[in-house]
Amino acid sequence: MTPLLTWPGKQLSDPVPASLTTEAITYPRGGYPTAQPEDRLILGDNLSIMAALLPEYEGRIHLIYADPPFFSNRKYRARIGRGEDSRKPAEWQMAEGYGDHWPDIDSYLDFLYPRLALMHRLLAPDGTLYLHLDWHADAYARLLLDEIFGSGSLLNEIIWTYHGPSPIKRAFNRKHDTILACVKGKGYTFNADAVREPYNPNTVKTFKSSRKAGFGKVPDLKRGKVPEDWWYFPVVARLHNERTGYPTQKPEALLERIILASSNPGDLVADFFCGSGTTAHAAARLGRRFIAADATWRAVHTTRSRLAVSSASPFTLERDSAAPFPLASPPFPVTLSGGTIAVPDEMRLDLDYWEVDPAWDGKVFKSAAQAVRPVRSGEIPGSLALPGDPSPDICVRLVTVGGEQYQVEIKK
Repeated sequence: MTPLLTWPGKQLSDPVPASLTTEAITYPRGGYPTAQPEDRLILGDNLSIMAALLPEYEGRIHLIYADPPFFSNRKYRARIGRGEDSRKPAEWQMAEGYGDHWPDIDSYLDFLYPRLALMHRLLAPDGTLYLHLDWHADAYARLLLDEIFGSGSLLNEIIWTYHGPSPIKRAFNRKHDTILACVKGKGYTFNADAVREPYNPNTVKTFKSSRKAGFGKVPDLKRGKVPEDWWYFPVVARLHNERTGYPTQKPEALLERIILASSNPGDLVADFFCGSGTTAHAAARLGRRFIAADATWRAVHTTRSRLAVSSASPFTLERDSAAPFPLASPPFPVTLSGGTIAVPDEMRLDLDYWEVDPAWDGKVFKSAAQAVRPVRSGEIPGSLALPGDPSPDICVRLVTVGGEQYQVEIKK
């Protein structure tokens, strides 16, 4: 019998499904306006979003990566400046990121438990869930996973280790996270050859000098090895070419290993706490389909901006009808000259992202051209060429570094 974790008020009930509406379709690299998007980016509470997805996706998602709040009881802020000195945090330009605050562990488990149950329902029979936590709550989560998936479902307890400064003075520095990989059935996907890595040069040298080094077993040194269950990847703060400024962003190499190991090209990968969008970004680059969702606009905007640069396929931007999506009029004029849309310098300097729908129907924004502020340095383009022959109705949407959204309609 599997031991059960109990707490006051523990229960599983059917959540009210979200009412999803398609806000926009983004065409990052052509295909406008006929390509049919398969990938989805959704704004809203993931509990109601997953409930809404059940009729279409129950038992169909091949891989879910979940990076929920850790029960850290901290408030995380996003860096929105560019070209700042990383050694001078007092000078960083900041904006609201997300909160990880809970009255107690019971409240946190009330949040996590039903979401894990829905992820189990959405997983395909050969699917895998990777649940990413740390020392604050991983022990509780392990018991919940045993209950939901079954006591023999744990494939790996993976330790992601990293370096970095720490204020801790009365304990060993906490420099690892725990990733619990659980499978739904015995026929789970695991592509060992896709994640092999070279043997350490010292290992190769040892086997060359003595065939007894492996207790009589000689490995295929050219093929390499399947990684151990402890992984070292630098944190994103040290990977300047990846950094978006979103707090707790995970490195691409971490997600790449997970996706390569536990899914195949064309499979559906989901991340319902998508944050900075690394899962969707890596999945698109590796030829997988994706569903990404988050409750905060900052996360969804960061994910969309990355996908507008990296994705080769169109994707929808959807939202729970209960999720706010305010669109104000821009403070400065946006102009059309010939086949080019331009924003004035007074506004461009404050822009993080902007896009154009050259055939606005007043319903779903079809983004045929996008401009994204460079991650490290440089300026966002101030003009965009309209593809094809624009219709009389053109729509432009703009997002500032502070997260404000603007929309303006232009008559040709």
